[in-house]
Amino acid sequence: MDIKPFLKTLPNLPGVYRMINQAGEVIYVGKAKDLKKRVSSYFVKTIASPRTKMMVGHIDHIEITVTHSETEALILENNMIKSHMPRYNVIFRDDKSYPYIVLTGEKYPRLAFHRGAQKKGNQYFGPFPNTNAVRESIQLLQKVFKLRTCENSVFKNRSRPCLQYQIHRCTAPCVDLIREDEYKNDIKHASLFLEGKDSEVISQLTNQMNEAATSHAYEHAALYRDRIQSLRQVRTKQFVSDFSASDADIIACVEEEGEYCLNLVMIRAGRHLGDKSFFPKNATDVETQDVIETFIAQYYTNQTIPKLIVTQEHVNQSLMSEFFKLNYDIEVKVINKAIGDKRVWLTMAQKNAQIALKQKLMQSESQENRVEALKAIFNLSDSFSRIECFDISHTMGEGTVASCVVFDKGNLQNKEYRRFNIEDITPGDDYAAMREVLMRRYKKIATGEGVKPDLIFIDGGKGQLNIAIEVIQELGLSDIMLVGIAKGEGRKPGLEQLFLEGKTDPIIVKKDNVGFHLIQQIRDEAHRFAISGHRAKRAKKRITSSLEDIEGIGAQKRKNLLVYFGGIERIKNASIEEIIMVDGINKKLAEKIYDYFH
Repeated sequence: MDIKPFLKTLPNLPGVYRMINQAGEVIYVGKAKDLKKRVSSYFVKTIASPRTKMMVGHIDHIEITVTHSETEALILENNMIKSHMPRYNVIFRDDKSYPYIVLTGEKYPRLAFHRGAQKKGNQYFGPFPNTNAVRESIQLLQKVFKLRTCENSVFKNRSRPCLQYQIHRCTAPCVDLIREDEYKNDIKHASLFLEGKDSEVISQLTNQMNEAATSHAYEHAALYRDRIQSLRQVRTKQFVSDFSASDADIIACVEEEGEYCLNLVMIRAGRHLGDKSFFPKNATDVETQDVIETFIAQYYTNQTIPKLIVTQEHVNQSLMSEFFKLNYDIEVKVINKAIGDKRVWLTMAQKNAQIALKQKLMQSESQENRVEALKAIFNLSDSFSRIECFDISHTMGEGTVASCVVFDKGNLQNKEYRRFNIEDITPGDDYAAMREVLMRRYKKIATGEGVKPDLIFIDGGKGQLNIAIEVIQELGLSDIMLVGIAKGEGRKPGLEQLFLEGKTDPIIVKKDNVGFHLIQQIRDEAHRFAISGHRAKRAKKRITSSLEDIEGIGAQKRKNLLVYFGGIERIKNASIEEIIMVDGINKKLAEKIYDYFH
């Protein structure tokens, strides 16, 4: 591309530019207040950043889109980054949806943890930065408002109160120990509390306490008094002062050794819910301001937007506020010069980011050493990167599941993990299971689809390795290295033996070799992933078949069991002695039920 004539045609207007390589791939998307000045800056004689220099070397041509304002350019840039995922753009990726608290829409609503799609009829409160924050809040609400948390299958089959009632964490609506209107009143108070309306809840409870005392219902008055005291204690511990909005996010960013960490502190309904750290990809040689502004543009696409955002000084306050107004039609106040308590919270977020970044850098350094040591064990080239590891899990041939975990670019790549249900084999035939999973995994790669690994680990000894060698040779992928990881004497960690293609004797590596530790980590992850899939498959099959598959259990006995225990989960966890207590169940039948679930 002859760049000089092209640069002359660029306007001095705001807009978005796209760098495109010879393959037609968008490798970078950027916004500019002045397109001509910004794009021209990439083609000066001396480019300080090695990353930018490398990117410019791959540019085949440039496309631009003019916008009305810099804010419109920011919105368009964000949409294009999400669409193209350019390799040189700063990318924030958070694959997990945030957890919420839900009050379900049944006659007696259930208090529960929720993650995922939201259904009509339910009330959702959040998001929370992590699962611990949700579970702590649920425990608090149980203690103060005594709401049920049990599944509907358990709730509908109770004949007596459960342990939650005994420890004063539930009012037992399942067996009608509380009136519907009283329970709904508790739900109303819990909802107000989650919305941050603590004072309104305390005011209502105070009125109810006074009414109960006037009517000489002193026990009820004492209950209201205890709730009021609990709520006041919670508010003292969690309430955040000096904030103009009850919902706010504090965002801080730090840099060290070319790596960035951004910490997000979440305040919802006037309470501090916790924080979360983010590590952007491709953020080398960029400004802190760009990192924060990119985070804001990308993060709030699928998240609840607070009324207040507190950031560091160098963030463009007016640009961010206008971004929310134009893109979401929401008035958001962005503060970039924090004072008072806001400054204290911002400092805390910066400290959190510094700690998280130091931990990540230490882990990265350690992981690099492990990778280099692993290369030395197998004499691998410097271009080596990708490992895939396979494991088979079943119980006496039941519910066979194979797992494949991926290690690439110095880390385990969770998004690329895969499970395979193995059906059409003789139960317990691990060799047949290994053949099937490898054939299913690599037949597409043999035709040019997918990413080919440099190294494959097989959790097993010579037998499993030989099966893998046969499959890989059949598919014409003989340039992939295969290693069998056999458990050592007594199946003790550290005594594993490594079998290689073409070698009779195993490789024995010292226990303290950090490369060997990486092999163990990858193998253990494959084992964990297979086990969890197998257990879920087995549990689903058993719960689906339920008690109907147990010989000697008819309709009446099934009913007696479910009524007595309140659900299938409690039957699964019951001892033989407990099962005998059910009407119509003798010792022999109790043992049969116990053996079925264990």
